[in-house]
Amino acid sequence: MLYQFHEFQHAAMAPMRVMARAMHDVYTHPWLPTTYTAFAKTVAASADMFERVTRKYPKPQFHLPTTVVRGEPVPVVEEIVHSLPFCDLLHFRRDGVAKGDPRVLVVAPLSGHYATLLRGTVEALLPEHDVYITDWVNARDVPLSAGRFCLDTYVEYVRNFLHHLGPNTHVMAVCQPAVPVTAAAALMAEDEDPMRPSSITLMGGPIDTRANPTAVNDFATEKEMDWFTSHVIHTVPVHYQGRMRKVYPGFLQLSGFMSMNMDRHMDAHLRYFRHLVRGDGDSAQQHRVFYDEYMSVMDLPAEFYLQTIRKVFKEWQLPRGILEIDGRTVDLSAVRDIAFMSVEGEKDDITGVGQTKAVHDLLTNLPKEKQRYHMQPKVGHYGIFNGRRWREEILPHVREFIRANDKALLGNKAA
Repeated sequence: MLYQFHEFQHAAMAPMRVMARAMHDVYTHPWLPTTYTAFAKTVAASADMFERVTRKYPKPQFHLPTTVVRGEPVPVVEEIVHSLPFCDLLHFRRDGVAKGDPRVLVVAPLSGHYATLLRGTVEALLPEHDVYITDWVNARDVPLSAGRFCLDTYVEYVRNFLHHLGPNTHVMAVCQPAVPVTAAAALMAEDEDPMRPSSITLMGGPIDTRANPTAVNDFATEKEMDWFTSHVIHTVPVHYQGRMRKVYPGFLQLSGFMSMNMDRHMDAHLRYFRHLVRGDGDSAQQHRVFYDEYMSVMDLPAEFYLQTIRKVFKEWQLPRGILEIDGRTVDLSAVRDIAFMSVEGEKDDITGVGQTKAVHDLLTNLPKEKQRYHMQPKVGHYGIFNGRRWREEILPHVREFIRANDKALLGNKAA
């Protein structure tokens, strides 16, 4: 009933949002002398705040129309090249650029926010890579007839996308996908699948959350599974395509995200209000850009969420060697030629230092020269894959690792 109540509350506030928008338009109209008074600016700022806090935020867009390749500006075209019920494979096609750069599949986290959270990741990769990304679909929009989505399905999707892209693909798994991507690689290696990736880069992923556990990890282990089932799993209302599907609603996830740093979010909104009153448009726009992304969330399939909590965070099945996917035990000793790199942030309060690096202890038959570890000082979780340090200090290591394991580039050097 909580999901239905949330929808009812949002609908009931629609007239007030309309009124707030109208007040904002009146008190910011450039032809009215009162617009330039302190009173009018305060009313307009209050109306703007109310409307933003109570609205629903749509799925953001990547908005990456161009990139620079070898010093020349190049148009970028977003195109869906493969679709599955719960995910689209999105390609950032660089118009007029000949093939030759390494092909990279970025596996975005299925953890509440949309794939656009990795806009900065994609933008930095584009000049020197042929980039694809998993664009996850909001579970509330997937009809029940599409079936269930669990951890097994996630691994199947990764393998499906790799088969679509073909051999010599490099995979970058950002945060949550570290476990299913690693599992997919192990199974493909065991099958001697010719479409197995050339390299995998794990960015702040929970391979073994027993290492340096964070508050997020402690929360997962302290609560019983029955608590998660009864408190966070709800049914999609009937006016969505995914009606009656069990999900972990996005609005609940958002409340959890914000509660971890409530003081910071309150301060940010207070500063935004002051920027509006003072007429500091640039600072206000920066706030809007960030929170338009941050407040846009999606529902997660209940089966996937609950399995992840149990298998990854409670039972640590992958590092213990007991993780099963479709009835098969995931054995990382089968990996012999897929290069692995792990990247961690010194100040990561989501995935503690050591949790991603743990994958190297499991790759017992992978030569050391095909393994690499990078720990970035002075960055938190988000800074591993976004921002200045990602672009200037982390990406160069990732780029060199990918190129060092790209079969096409190695073949050209040999020739």
